[in-house]
Amino acid sequence: MFCAETAFQLLVSRLNKDKSDGCCSTHLIDGDGNFNVDGMDSFSKEVKLAECGLSYAVVSIMGPQSSGKSTLLNHLFNTNFKEMDAFKGRSQTTKGIWMARCVGIEPCTLVMDLEGTDGRERGEDDTAFEKQSSLFSLAVSDIVLINMWCHDIGREQAANKPLLKTVFQVMMRLFSPRKTTLMFVIRDKTRTPLKNLEPLLREDIQRVWHMVNYYCILMQTLLSEFFNVEVVALSSFEEKEEQFKEQVDGLRKRFFHSIAPGGLAGDRRAVVPASGFSFSAQQIWKIIKENKDLDLPAHKVMVATVRCEEIANEKFSSFIANKEWRQLEETVQAQLVPGFGRKLSSILDACLSEYDAEATYFDESVRSSKRSQLEEKLMQLVQPAYQFMLGHIRSGTLEKFKEAFDKALNSGKGFTGAACDCTEYYMSQFDERSADAEIDQANWDCSRVRDKLQRDIDAHVAAVSSAKLSELLTTYETKLNKAISGPVEALFEGANNDTWLAIRKLIQREIETAVAGFSGALSGFEMDEETKDKMLLRLKEHARGLVESKAKEEAGRVLIRMKDRFSTLFSQDSDSMPRVWTGKEDIRAITKAARSASLKLLSVMAANRLDDNADTIESTLSLALMDPKSTNKGTSVDPLASSSWAEVPPSKTLITPVQCKSLWRQFKAETEYTVTQAIAAQEASKRNNTWLPPPWAILALLILGFNEFMTLLRNPLYLGVIFVGFLIIKALWVQLDIPGVFSNGALPGLLSLSTKFLPTITNLLSKLAEAGQGRGNPNPQHNPPAAAKKFENSTDDSSSSASSEVTSRNGIEYSSPLAHQKLQ
Repeated sequence: MFCAETAFQLLVSRLNKDKSDGCCSTHLIDGDGNFNVDGMDSFSKEVKLAECGLSYAVVSIMGPQSSGKSTLLNHLFNTNFKEMDAFKGRSQTTKGIWMARCVGIEPCTLVMDLEGTDGRERGEDDTAFEKQSSLFSLAVSDIVLINMWCHDIGREQAANKPLLKTVFQVMMRLFSPRKTTLMFVIRDKTRTPLKNLEPLLREDIQRVWHMVNYYCILMQTLLSEFFNVEVVALSSFEEKEEQFKEQVDGLRKRFFHSIAPGGLAGDRRAVVPASGFSFSAQQIWKIIKENKDLDLPAHKVMVATVRCEEIANEKFSSFIANKEWRQLEETVQAQLVPGFGRKLSSILDACLSEYDAEATYFDESVRSSKRSQLEEKLMQLVQPAYQFMLGHIRSGTLEKFKEAFDKALNSGKGFTGAACDCTEYYMSQFDERSADAEIDQANWDCSRVRDKLQRDIDAHVAAVSSAKLSELLTTYETKLNKAISGPVEALFEGANNDTWLAIRKLIQREIETAVAGFSGALSGFEMDEETKDKMLLRLKEHARGLVESKAKEEAGRVLIRMKDRFSTLFSQDSDSMPRVWTGKEDIRAITKAARSASLKLLSVMAANRLDDNADTIESTLSLALMDPKSTNKGTSVDPLASSSWAEVPPSKTLITPVQCKSLWRQFKAETEYTVTQAIAAQEASKRNNTWLPPPWAILALLILGFNEFMTLLRNPLYLGVIFVGFLIIKALWVQLDIPGVFSNGALPGLLSLSTKFLPTITNLLSKLAEAGQGRGNPNPQHNPPAAAKKFENSTDDSSSSASSEVTSRNGIEYSSPLAHQKLQ
């Protein structure tokens, strides 16, 4: 039943709020001591209490039951508290604590109507709620009105001394109470002047204070250190209503700007900001209900902690939901945002400023601590975006550095100078851009990103330097290849005693040229002497390696070179003309000279002589291969039966002695045919040139044919016949190409003559007949017929070609088959 009544009162308190007059009264604490949290929150929102900051005041009223407290408040502050109906008798009207806003008073003033004391409903001994409500009133109020009857002043029991004692005892529970204004309102003032009543009242107040103070730790503490005591008197509301109202209006003016210096609550302390009043009141009542002593400074810190944390959470949530921040965060993840630091600093500053504005009236240490926590949370939230921004700045700066560095190098600027200038400029650009991206609220260090950029730039410079040096080295190696490969190959092809000397001079000259140019090119690179010397040494070793590689390559085809040299020297004379084997040449001497020259080539290619070390390879090969008999006479050991030369290290050996012997054997076998062919050609030439009878036969013919010779001398006609016969035989000799026919043998020659003899005779007779007809013609023509002229030309050409088309191949004479065809 009691709970139903309480619920009904709460419902009535919500439904009966008079929003038209703006007081918005609410039942703050019911008669059972339950704090109306929802009602208080609704009340705070309706009166916009959170916007007041510290510019608000709280007034409460105490007094005996049915002493006109609600009536006084309604007339004084234009509230609508429920008043007692005198026609129904004197009974409890206000249960618990009600709260309303004073209408028309600035700053915002809240008034609490407390349940009356000494009521019959709670009984004589049930004073717990009285003490609790009094303690609550003193803890939250700036001004406490104590309503008392004028005719009770001077009395011991009836003069509200129990109430005063209760108030003072409650105050002692506050370790550091706030300074409160106690305004004693004397109701139904009599004819006794106030100046006579006030000393009596203050004397009673002081006596009660000393009595309570004597039994507590606050001995010898003045009442003025805790309370400002004010005394006012009002006429009777029932008997002198108009005068009462006039006096109330005058008193009302004292509540305007009550918190200003000199006002009723001008020296108040430990004020809770308006936004935390609801929570503070709730916690204070909770502590009072739990019968705990109040420590207002600790309570102030607690309220400040809770409220500042709530404000900080609200601002953090609003920052997360901020569209501008979300758009900035999304954009910076993909690309660089100009003015990132300025934009984000502005958003953060707005968020922190809102926190400062709402938390400015709370405890400074708590406020600062929660602000630091909020700032730290915000910094943790925005730091990834800041890191994204630094990453974009770093990558963008690196790309621009690479472009600028390449342009500087392409323009011909020195490598070291270009690297230093570009590095210095773009590191300063990074510093400027990172400074622009800095957030005012943070003290972040971008040195790690800067160091990474520096490492990336250094790595790129090192890579480009390595590539440029490699390219430069390759360029000079290519030049050395062109300058050395061809001449060295030509020198090896015409190898002689001075070949290696010429090669050493060649590479020395080319190395000096290349080293001079390479050293000049390296001057643009900043490097130590040791590194530079290593690169120059590599260039020199490349030149030597090139010669060694070419020497190994030429050594691999030395047999071909030897055969080519032998063929050239054997088949050509001293004038480089093809040699014709007529039978007068000394083939043995020619062969020996050609082989000796080929052996010279083999000895030159047998070892690498770049170091100019003396050796006996040539003499060893000459004795072992060109004159093996003399070698065998001197010793029974073959000097070439070894895998290395005595004076040459294995690394410098190109052709071992065993390989030389094998190559020489193969060389002799492959050139033997050429020598054999030359000998055969020489013998054939001798046979062709010995068709006349021997001298003894010629002498015998002259002796035995003397008579016939004398007969011819005596008869010259025989000489003409013999001459004509000689011409005919000569013509047949030329036409039949007798030497060419028999050059391949007697039997083939006879067979060839048998097939060509009759056609040749017929051809000659037809030519003679045509010639005779031409001379017997009475009308000779100046120009012979084309056919006859062609025939004559053909005959003459055939004769000349038959006599001249004789060539030599590999030292062997032969007649062209074309001549036989033409004769036929």
